[in-house]
Amino acid sequence: MPAELKVGSRIIEVNGRAAKVFGIVNSRGGSGLSLVLAERFRARVKNDLDVETLLHWHGLNPPSAQDGVPMLSQAPLKPGESFDYEFVNTRSGTHWMHSHLGLQEQQLLAAPLIVRETAEPLFDEQEHVVLLHDFTFRDPQEILAELKAGAGEHAGHAKAGILNDIMFDAYLANDRTLADPEVVRVGSATQIRLRIINGAAASNLWIDLGTLRGELIAVDGNAVHPLKGSLFPLAVAQRSDIRVKLPEGSGAWPILFRPEGLSARTGIYLATQGAEIARLASEGEVAPEVGLAQEMKLRSVAVLPPEPVTRTEIVTLTGGGTDYLWGLNGKSSMHETIFTVRENERIEIIMQNQTGMAHPVHLHGHYFKVAAINNVSIEGALRDTVLVPPSTSVTIRFAADNPGNWAFHCHHLYHMNAGMMGAIRYSNAA
Repeated sequence: MPAELKVGSRIIEVNGRAAKVFGIVNSRGGSGLSLVLAERFRARVKNDLDVETLLHWHGLNPPSAQDGVPMLSQAPLKPGESFDYEFVNTRSGTHWMHSHLGLQEQQLLAAPLIVRETAEPLFDEQEHVVLLHDFTFRDPQEILAELKAGAGEHAGHAKAGILNDIMFDAYLANDRTLADPEVVRVGSATQIRLRIINGAAASNLWIDLGTLRGELIAVDGNAVHPLKGSLFPLAVAQRSDIRVKLPEGSGAWPILFRPEGLSARTGIYLATQGAEIARLASEGEVAPEVGLAQEMKLRSVAVLPPEPVTRTEIVTLTGGGTDYLWGLNGKSSMHETIFTVRENERIEIIMQNQTGMAHPVHLHGHYFKVAAINNVSIEGALRDTVLVPPSTSVTIRFAADNPGNWAFHCHHLYHMNAGMMGAIRYSNAA
């Protein structure tokens, strides 16, 4: 039987106010899916909304016709309609699912998608999944219209080097703020694996372990050689698996998530049974800019075959003027072809950011190797989303092994919907 996922509306409380948002509920009443790699991906998605919607399996590499991008891979689901997805899944790790229709992702239409390598844990550790969001009480369409009009409190996009062009009312960790944080109960000296998903629409974040130290062991579902620290960057749509060993004895330890350039923050607590929770304010120190210093240090555990690059493509990230038009290679679009590939080619893309904002760029249907930053070669991580800061060049390489038509876009939701999106098409695809 396929897993059942119902897309519907729900009510959450944010800063003492009720908010109607979207959600994805499984047959057990929980959010999202948890699978084992050996299982065939089978899911029936039903649209219980009164508007059209469609889900994208971010991090998996399904057949193109099941990728969930409206008008590129399949038609949207109308209210009351269902669609059965079934394909061989070759991707384990921390992933997520979200709407790819309009601005629905801003309305929290997203959920975790966890694919474990084995049914039983390989390590004696506790796991916890954290899905992060930036939240607004406003209609996202009004925000986008205001940005395009070049007016209002959000219209800072034309300034060089601006970090945030949307003003949010709150930041959420598993739908909760620091006023009422989630408390994860743990044992003394527990080893815990945090699977953290940046599901924010427009906010690059920092993972702040506070007094704890952890090891970053995977990014975007791909294992990396462990990187130790207490502060880890997480761009929009990226995922990080961090392993933390708690101290002996009782206690409560906040894990904070801090949007760059702001004093706002959200978080969860890891706490032993009975430990008192000292609540933190939702404002703290201003978080620094998210950059690529960590990216330069990441090294993939998986070693790819040393196959030569067969073709190099240059893609410039453009736009961001007062008209709030963004684009690729100077063209604003949603599904127009950027370039074509043929199956079994090995493609290199050099992304050059000519705008004043950073862009988290996502390639559908494939994972890629981060091969160079500002023309400095690295043996980088395997990813599906990489941040390209202003005046920066990032080079990625991927194997053209999944025929079809694939979205390639900035994952900042407003940038994408204002034109920073296109398609990579297989010339020999049906």
